[in-house]
Amino acid sequence: MAEFIKLYQDPIDRKALQRVVHILRNGGLIIYPTDTVYGLGCDIHNKKALEKVARIKGMKLEKANLSFICSDLKNLSDHVSQIETKTFKILKRSLPGPYTFILPGSNDLPTAFKKKKTVGIRVPDHPIALALVEELGNPIVSTSIKDEDEVLEYTTDPELIFEKWQHQVDVVIDGGFGGNEPSTVIDLTGYEPVLIREGKGEPIL
Repeated sequence: MAEFIKLYQDPIDRKALQRVVHILRNGGLIIYPTDTVYGLGCDIHNKKALEKVARIKGMKLEKANLSFICSDLKNLSDHVSQIETKTFKILKRSLPGPYTFILPGSNDLPTAFKKKKTVGIRVPDHPIALALVEELGNPIVSTSIKDEDEVLEYTTDPELIFEKWQHQVDVVIDGGFGGNEPSTVIDLTGYEPVLIREGKGEPIL
């Protein structure tokens, strides 16, 4: 059964944070708060954990649309191939924020993503999500737990999330009530930005 860890923001409990990161490094799955909805995530370098996430989503890993949660844009070149100045300006202006940007994947992606031509990059404006990634030292691969068929509370109330997910993940973080609006998804792989999904956040196109 999953651990239920309270991790409020001001200040963040370093011991609890390190406990979650230890679980991530050992192949654990976590549910954690972001600036949009609660997310299901794992360490980008743990293939077994990635496969578990894909299985929960009901698809094969190579077909799953998972986001890379980064703490900033510093190490973007590890996951994204050369990007133009105008694209970088959009990223710089919008992040951290409630956006997922689809970008061309680099040749140095972890093995599980080698066949991916594009990747979704997120830098959430949420102290707990950013602290987790910083402490881990590399991106968390993530997907939202929002389910269109569920009662709204199931995606916003950490205790109800725990009830539903406790046998599928290793940790549910209680970071307070979450939102119920997903990130806005924008494809930046072409000549002009393309809006794929309208979500939280002002239009930036």
